[in-house]
Amino acid sequence: MIVVTGAAGFIGSCLVSKLNKEGHKDIVVVDDFSYESKKNNLALKSFVQKVHRDDFFQWFWKNHSDVRFVFHLGARTDTTEFDPFIFETMNLNYSKEMWNACCEYFIPLIYASSAATYGAGENGYSDDHKKVKLLKPLNPYGESKNDFDKWVLKQKQQPPYWAGMKFFNVFGPNEYHKGRMASVVFHAFNQISETGKLKLFRSHRPDYENGGQLRDFIYVKDIVDMLWLGMKNMMNAGIVNAGTGKARTFLDLGKAVFKAMDRPCDIEFIDTPKDIRDKYQYFTQADMSKFYSVHPDFTFHSLEDVVEDYVQQYLKPNQYY
Repeated sequence: MIVVTGAAGFIGSCLVSKLNKEGHKDIVVVDDFSYESKKNNLALKSFVQKVHRDDFFQWFWKNHSDVRFVFHLGARTDTTEFDPFIFETMNLNYSKEMWNACCEYFIPLIYASSAATYGAGENGYSDDHKKVKLLKPLNPYGESKNDFDKWVLKQKQQPPYWAGMKFFNVFGPNEYHKGRMASVVFHAFNQISETGKLKLFRSHRPDYENGGQLRDFIYVKDIVDMLWLGMKNMMNAGIVNAGTGKARTFLDLGKAVFKAMDRPCDIEFIDTPKDIRDKYQYFTQADMSKFYSVHPDFTFHSLEDVVEDYVQQYLKPNQYY
């Protein structure tokens, strides 16, 4: 069996779909399934069992001999939440318990880290293990992810294979439930549908023009392809960036949404909310050299192509992946 935690969420549910497409139906999905807004993420997908996240380790103890791989994607991902106890409990301590269980039962593990660990990028965006201790995340979410990465690198006992995937700016189908934390593409589609216009954050730095803020945007289908390769090949163990390696501007992103919707481009710039302004990343770009050293032929889809796919195949018809 393959375990996927966070399976009712955005990336987790897309991974279940990817695994199904590759012929795997022996999947155990782990999450808090009480959220009605996530219900459709797992609809029509094949899996053998649902396990509530609070009951998982008891289940794991009884059934570990049947488990051959764990994808630990479950986490509190709200970057605007500033209660450190929530992240310590749900992200750090739960992940430590998962690591220790996979070590004890000798089961390969891929877990979700985050580009939020890189903070403002003053130490670059390299996934070199030596850089991890230097990073300065801008919020408790990023700190919790970086704290776990640092803890992992100190562990003498390890699963037979492990990888910590630093997800950059992921967008795509199955993020309908994420509210404020949904991607810019999702919010842009809804704004343009309702008003014909798109609001983007104004730059509050003189070295960036309005809309010129840069992010490494990556489509969720590319992410789950990377996760699938990790399980299939079990190579390149360690902390690995999961971006495209090519930063694009929010202006590029906005224009791509208008084009995919076949609407005239009309963009308005608004102030970045004060509660996130001093913690706002102006540039992210994954150093993908470690990933390409193992998968040199992997091709990421272009921003324009994946925005078109997302808008036309999922957002317009309100479909799930």
